[in-house]
Amino acid sequence: MNQVAAPLRIAVIGAGVVGMTTALALQRQGHVVSVLDPRGPGEGASYGNAGFLATELIDPLSTPATLRKAPRLWLDPHGALALPARYLPRLAPWLMRFIAAARPARVAKGRQALAALNGASVDAWRRCLADIGAEEELLDSGYLLVWESPEGREAAKAQRAHLERWGHAVEWLEGEALRAREPGLSGALSHGLYFPGAHQVRDPYALVRRLAAAFEARGGVIRQASVERIEPRDGGGRLHTDQGQLDVAQAVVAAGAWSHRLAAGLGLSIPLETERGYHLTLPGRGQALRQPVGSAERRFVMTPMSCGLRVVGFTELGGLVLPPLRRRYASLRCHAGALLADKTGLDHSAEEWMGFRPTLPDSLPVIDTHPDYPAVHFAFGHQHLGLTQAAITAELLAARMAGETPSLDLAPYRVTRFRRHQALEPELGLS
Repeated sequence: MNQVAAPLRIAVIGAGVVGMTTALALQRQGHVVSVLDPRGPGEGASYGNAGFLATELIDPLSTPATLRKAPRLWLDPHGALALPARYLPRLAPWLMRFIAAARPARVAKGRQALAALNGASVDAWRRCLADIGAEEELLDSGYLLVWESPEGREAAKAQRAHLERWGHAVEWLEGEALRAREPGLSGALSHGLYFPGAHQVRDPYALVRRLAAAFEARGGVIRQASVERIEPRDGGGRLHTDQGQLDVAQAVVAAGAWSHRLAAGLGLSIPLETERGYHLTLPGRGQALRQPVGSAERRFVMTPMSCGLRVVGFTELGGLVLPPLRRRYASLRCHAGALLADKTGLDHSAEEWMGFRPTLPDSLPVIDTHPDYPAVHFAFGHQHLGLTQAAITAELLAARMAGETPSLDLAPYRVTRFRRHQALEPELGLS
């Protein structure tokens, strides 16, 4: 364990997978660390994710191809994109930024930055879990992406070539080879791509709980409190919470979809929007599939876990207030039922859940220090990749806070990067 000459009292705001990995990384440096969250560890977005390290997702969410497909996805009653009508007026400014982020030059830079984080993610997780003796939480599972229609053959070939150029091992499967790889799927499949180097975790909620237990066993404190604002002070900061005040030498904002509110109190305008993610978990069906399976056409993922078979999908940009939309669960049942050979558990015995993913227009997280208040740091905005990128984010931010050179260039993830694009937003051409 690396020791520091003068341990600092540090608060990490957020007990999700990013917050807990960051708290452990800072604790390993010898600091006295507290974690604050209104809920228990892993009870937010980390509870319901797909449990799959999606290292192959190196393309930003906003691309010219995505924008061309968006109207069809939105109009499809079972489509993967949902924009609740009553939220659209509030969403409009963010959508303009999202469209502007589809310029080819910005997509290329975003892809490079995502690939850098994802390429370092598995090794970072191995280091994190080895440190706490929990290596078995990470599974060398592989990942299968399938197409039902032969019309998707060219798209699959193009995706394979694209990912191979970025160093991913990809195998082409169809016919008997596809059925042998995953007998738990129905026979109505055309072809698929198999990623032999992919990984998943046994259960994301159990993983975060284990991180939290190791943190507390080493002297860390987890406080169930909501941080309402951060007041910069000489030599550190004061956290104003619903349970009182806490003075610290440094603070890390890792509060997921709520992070931009704390940043706003520190003079930073962050265009963070909330993707509401839906899932079903089928208890007792954890052996239904051999590995995580994604549908290229239906745009959802099924992952076998220790808690059951998890079915995850949808990009619903609807903020933090609207209640879950019941028809999303019906759509997940529809999609899973179309692909699973055994549909047991898809009835109302399945657990239904909705959580909030923090998403920025360029699909990159913020991993940075406040430009004016050096005692305040940020680790949020990981969109669909919070589990994937959590451990490497923790290492990078801890290195920066220690005054060391991080293993990756942090310039693409700086908190001030949105300022320079504000003047460009009205120009929405993509050429």
